[in-house]
Amino acid sequence: MTSAPTITSPQPTQTFIPPTPTPIPLAAIVNGEAITLDEFNGELARLQAAAPITGTILASDPDAIVLDELINQTLLAQSATQNGFIVDETVLRSRIEALEAQLGGSQKLAEWKTTQGYSDEDFEKALKRSIEAAWMRDQIIAAVPENADQVHVRQILLPTEGEADEVYASLQSGTDFMELASQYAPITKGDLGWFPRGYLDEPAIEEAAFGLQPGLFSQVIETEIGFHILYQVDRDENHSLLPAARKALQSVALENWMSERRNQSDIQILFP
Repeated sequence: MTSAPTITSPQPTQTFIPPTPTPIPLAAIVNGEAITLDEFNGELARLQAAAPITGTILASDPDAIVLDELINQTLLAQSATQNGFIVDETVLRSRIEALEAQLGGSQKLAEWKTTQGYSDEDFEKALKRSIEAAWMRDQIIAAVPENADQVHVRQILLPTEGEADEVYASLQSGTDFMELASQYAPITKGDLGWFPRGYLDEPAIEEAAFGLQPGLFSQVIETEIGFHILYQVDRDENHSLLPAARKALQSVALENWMSERRNQSDIQILFP
C-alpha cells in the first residue's frame, strides 16, 4: 500500500525589524525646528571659553542666555526664509570661502573649527542660521525711519525735593528758566538736546517732556537720580534723528519684534 505523502507546513517567514533609531537629544523645538542638545552644549562651551579671553563676566544663568540666543536666531532665520531670503549651497560656499580667505586658507578654518568644537555639519548649520538671522535683523532695523517726532528739552536737576520745590516756586514767580538752568549747570545749561519717544531710560521724564508745549516748564519729577524740572524749547514732528537716537530706536524695534514673534510662536524647552 502506498503511503500518503507527507505534507510539510510552511514555516513563517521571519521579517527583519530594524532597530528603533535612538532619538537625538534636543534642547528646544521652535515652530517645529529642532535645536539639538549638542548645539546648545557647543554654544555654551564657546561662551564659557571666551569669557576669560574677552574679560566678560558671565551672568548667573548662562544656560538661559545661550538658549535664548539660539531661539532668537532661529526665529529670525525662519522669518528670513518666509520673507524670501534663501541661503542655498552657492551662498553658503561663497561665505565659507570668504572665511577661509580671511583666516589664511582652508586649513586655518579647519583648525579654527576644531578649536571651537565644531563639526563640519554643525558649523555649516550654525553659519547658515547666522546669515539668515543677520539678514532679517537688518530688515527690522532698516525699517526705523531717519526722522521722527522729537522734542528739544532743557532741565534743572536738583538733589533734594526741598531744593526742587524752591526752584519750582521761583519759576512760577517769573524767574527765567535759562537763568536758573545756567546756575545749576553752568556748562550744559541743562540742555538734553533733541530726542524721540523711546530714547530715554526714564519713562517719566519722556512722558513729561512730550506733554509740554514749547516755552513751558513741568512740575517737579522725581527719579532715582534726583528731582527734575523740564522746559520744552521746541518740538518737531519730523525732526532728523541723531545716530545715537536712531540706534536706540532700532534696538527697541528689534526687541519689540522679537517679543511679538515669541508670543506668536510654538516654543518648547526640552531640558531643565
